[in-house]
Parts: sequence; C-alpha cells; structure tokens
Amino acid sequence: MTSIIPDGDLVWGLQLPIQSQSTIFVQPWEDAAGPAELAEVAEAADAAGAFYVAVCDHVAIPQPHDETMSGVWYDTVATLSWLAARTTRTHLLSHVAVLPYRHALVTAKAWSTLDLLSGGRAILGVGAGHVEAEFELLALDFAGRGRDLDDKISRIRAAFADEIVDGAVMAPRPVRPGGPPIWVGGSSPAAIRRAIRLGDGWLPQGPPEAGMKATIELIRAGRDGRPIDIGGFCEPIFVGSPTWDVGPHTATGSPEQVAERLGRYARSGISHLQVRFPSRSAAELVEQLTRFGGEVWPAVTAGRP
Repeated sequence: MTSIIPDGDLVWGLQLPIQSQSTIFVQPWEDAAGPAELAEVAEAADAAGAFYVAVCDHVAIPQPHDETMSGVWYDTVATLSWLAARTTRTHLLSHVAVLPYRHALVTAKAWSTLDLLSGGRAILGVGAGHVEAEFELLALDFAGRGRDLDDKISRIRAAFADEIVDGAVMAPRPVRPGGPPIWVGGSSPAAIRRAIRLGDGWLPQGPPEAGMKATIELIRAGRDGRPIDIGGFCEPIFVGSPTWDVGPHTATGSPEQVAERLGRYARSGISHLQVRFPSRSAAELVEQLTRFGGEVWPAVTAGRP
C-alpha cells in the first residue's frame, strides 16, 4: 500500500455530472445532457489540472428508491474507459465501486485493464454499498457486506500484484506495480478503520462523527508512518459574481476571494479536495472549471511546501 500524491501536495478532483443523477446533487440541465456533454466536462477538467474525475456505481435502482436516487447511473468502468480515451493526464476514479456487487477477480480484471488502457491513471475507490434493496435484487448479503468488502480488497490486491491467481493466469497486467491504488470511501467509524488498515487513500462521504480534524489525526496515527492520500470536500464554488441563485454557502467572488475562502483546506492536512460548481449548462460548468484551475487553484496552493 502506498500513496500517489507527493507528501505536502494538495490536489483537486471532480465528481462528474450526468453519469449519476440523484436528486440530492443533480442540476436541472443534466436531464437533457448525455455523452457529448459528459466528455466536454471531463476534457475541461483534464485541461484545468484536475487530479481526478470520478463516477459512481450502482447496477439498478429498485423502486421506489428511484424517486430520489433516479435510475440514471452510468456503468463505472465502461464510462471511465471511454473517458480515458478523451483525457490525457487526469486520474480515473470510482467514487465508489461497490465491491460486494461483483466477484473479486471480475473487478481486478476490469481495473487492471483500465489501468493499462489509460496509461496508469486508474484509482479504485471502494465502498460497502448502502441500498439494501439493491443487494436483494442481486441476491447478495447486505448484512455481511463489510466483511465481504474487506475480503475482496485483499483478493483484488493479490490479483493486482501477481499474474497467477488461484492457479489461473490473469492478464493483461496493470501499468502500476501492485496495480491501481485503492481509496476506501465512507465516513462511518468502520469505513475509517478500513481505510487505515487496507487503503492507499481515504474518500470521505459526509462529515465524520468526530469531525475532519480529529479524523485526519486518527488516520495518520493509525498508519504508523505509512503514507496515505487523505481526501476532503468543500462548499460549492462559483468563480465570479453570480446573477442567479447558486444556493446557500456557495463560495463566490473573484478568484482571489474564492482562493482565500478555500485556503483553510490547504492547511488542513488533506491530500486531495473534491470540488463542485453550481451551473446552468455544460458550457457554464466548463467555464467554471477553466477559471478554477487557471486562476483559483494556484492561489490556494501558493506557499505550500
């Protein structure tokens, strides 16, 4: 296990729109958007210096959960593979792949292939899953999903590390020695313990019970000197002075003003920050990404060691 972000660096990433349309975060313009707009946003994030672009993972949303979650969830590996051909440097992250949904060797094969095809840019973000009815639909054990996740992380690592698995050959091999890094998602105590024990990184999903500062300290202490890429999240961002309602708590203003507001994240001890931008169209989101990467982020990280 190892980190991929140099010690002391802070990078940013983006959960892509369109590919998942839960009512919790979807914006109205996404309903009529499709692959062309998805590619446009991913390419803009790549050009703006995003360390990663991320997509979610669900197989099928049982009714009536679709009333809040929607039924639109693009397949994770298919989408990231398609985006690999349209980007050049950004990493391709699952945020998060629900490992209990699939056999460990199926997941290892898919992610080894994605890592090869993308030139070593795959990051396997993993989680236990939370929709009990989806587990029932797939004839899987919801109660045992935590143990299953732990077991599959170990089995996938073994398949990443060695071409011979259980007396069978698994190729092609990933570009990175040891395979794509595995970032553990979740903010529950169990997820945090899992990240400490088994992860190369941590992807928080909501504020942890103990708060971010205490949790970061807990993770670093638990690693006993072993590096780990620790994630964070921030308020929505709109660079400039919006003429429409961008929602409460959104960081707005000049690039300098937005950078000053985000400066606390650069001092928090995290390694990667997930950002999001209110927008009314793909074009507006592309503009925000471009301004953020070119004008805001350099000011956020200025002066870091």
